[in-house]
Amino acid sequence: MTYVPADDRYERMTYRRSGRSGVQLPMVSLGLWQNFGHDRPLDTSRAIVRRAFDLGITHFDLANNYGPPYGSAEENFGRLMHDDLRPFRDELVISSKAGYDMWPGPYGEWGSRKYLLASLDQSLGRMGLEYVDIFYSHRFDPDTPLEETMGALASAVQQGKTLYVGISSYSAEKTHEAAQILGELGVKLLIHQPSYSMLNRWIEPELLDALEELGAGCIGFSPLAQGMLTDKYLHGIPEGSRASRHGSLSPNLITDTAMEKIRALNEIAQRRGQTLAQMALAWTLRDPRMTSTLVGASSVEQLESNVAAIDNLAFSDAELAGIDRYATDADINLWAKSSA
Repeated sequence: MTYVPADDRYERMTYRRSGRSGVQLPMVSLGLWQNFGHDRPLDTSRAIVRRAFDLGITHFDLANNYGPPYGSAEENFGRLMHDDLRPFRDELVISSKAGYDMWPGPYGEWGSRKYLLASLDQSLGRMGLEYVDIFYSHRFDPDTPLEETMGALASAVQQGKTLYVGISSYSAEKTHEAAQILGELGVKLLIHQPSYSMLNRWIEPELLDALEELGAGCIGFSPLAQGMLTDKYLHGIPEGSRASRHGSLSPNLITDTAMEKIRALNEIAQRRGQTLAQMALAWTLRDPRMTSTLVGASSVEQLESNVAAIDNLAFSDAELAGIDRYATDADINLWAKSSA
């Protein structure tokens, strides 16, 4: 059946400008890191992506190695583009990234020009696209000159294969350096994508100030702390959950101390009339310098619940003070090494 998006989709979502640019992103964007590989039914992915667009989510965030297996999230998204979303391509912001391991050998990861441009070509092929809207350096490469990595991003713009460029998990210092190099090449740094949640607040001391100074946006990933900031783990580790699979969320992180924080935060969320996940998402958006927050979804119902976070974004000073008592570092930043 031909997909027809909801007529009122742009009335359901609020959009924020990415720094000092012309790009506006939905406050909630859909990330395809988990749940969109070949290990999940395509019809489930199709239902989530369709519903996302119906809710006004125009930004779909991917990377070369999202799956499993690597590349399969882009392949599946390419099928959905072909079948459902192609008539609406100019309404969409589609992003991809390269930086982590994708294929064997010395040219299959990190930040070399050879890897980044080859990966972008492969991503475009998997998705059946002529260009992406944003192409990211997925992590800082300490062994490749930053001039080479940023030069590759600038070349991607000049070749018409991406409209904008971004970086992910770079420190404030390296963000300044990257933006300066890009500027000298005639390309502006559009956006930074760091991990950010109530249990991982590393961007607050320096990075947000740096991005404001540079006029770049910020889109946070893992705002639910790989699922810890949901009601899923309030009573232990359920079978089949992400922590039970020893994947991106280690069961070692579900400590008694962490659970005390999470249960206290859940009580605040209940007093606000929100789920813990909804409050956690709304909290990441409390700073206007945050352009968007990335959510994943394993079902339409989960997506709808997450998007409902934007229905209650206001926090009182007392609520913020209460949250600050428990929203402290829980040693869950898996990407800290890149941003050191």
